[in-house]
Amino acid sequence: MKTPPLPDKRTQRPHVFVLVVALTFLSLLVSAGVRATPGVLMMPLQHELGWTRTSISFSAAVGIFLYGLMGPFSAALMQRFGVRRILIGAMLITSFSALLSLGMTRPWQFFLTWGLLTGVSTGSVAMVLGATVVNRWFVTRRGTIIGLLAAITATGSLLFLPALASLAHHFGWRAPVIAVAALGLTLLPLVIFFFPEHPSDLGLVPHGAGEDYEPPRHSGRNPLHTAIMALVNATRKRDFWILFLTFFVCGFTTNGLIGTHFIAICADHGIGEVPAAGYLAVMGLFDLVGTTLSGWLTDRLDSRWLLFSYYGLRGLSLIALPFIDFSPESLMIFGVFYGLDWIATVPPTLRLANTAFGEQNAPIVFGWIVFGHQIGAASAASIAGVLRQVQGSYQDMLVLAGSAGLVAGVMALNVGRTRLRKLTPVSDIR
Repeated sequence: MKTPPLPDKRTQRPHVFVLVVALTFLSLLVSAGVRATPGVLMMPLQHELGWTRTSISFSAAVGIFLYGLMGPFSAALMQRFGVRRILIGAMLITSFSALLSLGMTRPWQFFLTWGLLTGVSTGSVAMVLGATVVNRWFVTRRGTIIGLLAAITATGSLLFLPALASLAHHFGWRAPVIAVAALGLTLLPLVIFFFPEHPSDLGLVPHGAGEDYEPPRHSGRNPLHTAIMALVNATRKRDFWILFLTFFVCGFTTNGLIGTHFIAICADHGIGEVPAAGYLAVMGLFDLVGTTLSGWLTDRLDSRWLLFSYYGLRGLSLIALPFIDFSPESLMIFGVFYGLDWIATVPPTLRLANTAFGEQNAPIVFGWIVFGHQIGAASAASIAGVLRQVQGSYQDMLVLAGSAGLVAGVMALNVGRTRLRKLTPVSDIR
């Protein structure tokens, strides 16, 4: 009987891996909080400065769009210049733009700060950061770790909302702006002094790697060229377009619609900003459970069927939302159900991207797939604002988004069908 290889002693420093995951978690948490802030500012800016929902939604949509667009370029920049440098630059820009917005009196200033600048900076600290860190520091349990980090991203944005909404309600719209700027500046020294760049810098190999492990070699090419060529090569594969379009629907049905407009949807039914933000926080708490569980399932089950289930259930819940009575009990049930499925799509989508495009290219390609997510989110944020302005209701938008979710579930079953039948389950790989 063959004796199994002993664990590599270079991976026997678990506190280092915990530190890396913790700092990545905090970075994603702050970035998510910043990205959620325009949704909190929508009603206060409308009341205090007289701006329309359409103009505020448009700026929020631009920020969401840039949040996605920056992903693949950020992944390429991280390969070339390092994760720590990109994080430091992004946090400085985020905090500066938030502080700059304190003096705004016109919608174009909101567009500049919370649309352009924070869109670029938070897009550099998005799920591509999680994908890069996980691929760099872990060989086993990648699905579980990325599921946890994805859950933190969504949960963080939703958990921030009650506190930010309360600050805006009691102290005006500038209070939450100051709060998110302070969070970014507080995290900055932790990243500067304690974020290790590579496992090899500390004499380690990724968690679960053997003694013969050799890290992927990255070229010294221009990051712009790297990101563009990754896209060009990926677009030649059918799997990329399916993942891109299904993730478009993911963004359309979450960040863009519910994340941006849920407080306004509740306001149309006589529910205040703080209670509405509380329901979003409930979604965030249950998303932490649902997406972490999704990562665990991704390491064990067929990712296509997981995506089919997630998109289908999400679509049905959105179609049902405009027809409930918006009582506390109904909204709590919706918050729990929808929260479990909020961003559970990330772990199976990343696994399918890793399978289709390889460990080295997957973070950049996944960045382009996430760009599809943010295009969907930006579209929903803008379209929902226009439809609400014209129709006085969000009903048609919710039904449209729910129907898109059902279509995405069916599309997901066609990702890598022939190839995936031959794969060995991740849980069987040692």
